[in-house]
Amino acid sequence: MKDWKLKLKYGQLTTPFRHFTAIADGLVGQLEEGFDCRPGKAYMGMKTWATDTGECADMIKVIGEQIGFTVTGKIEIFETEPKEPPGENPHGYDIKFTPYGDE
Repeated sequence: MKDWKLKLKYGQLTTPFRHFTAIADGLVGQLEEGFDCRPGKAYMGMKTWATDTGECADMIKVIGEQIGFTVTGKIEIFETEPKEPPGENPHGYDIKFTPYGDE
């Protein structure tokens, strides 16, 4: 459905969730298939539909652990424009890793 953004904007589509982008500082270990980053220090970025910033922070920690990333530092959260429509449950998508340091 291409017009979901308009329906959301004008109240024809409602959701209890808000859209965020979270960026977490941490360590990449053995990543699950489908994700790519060298082991070591990295930032994990993820878009989320969540009820609030606390739930968004919990999501990046839990999802990160499930795919091989451990949050060890700061988590920054920004309210952003969505690229995917909301669902019936909170969820994360568009996960990306950016390595840093000389490891």
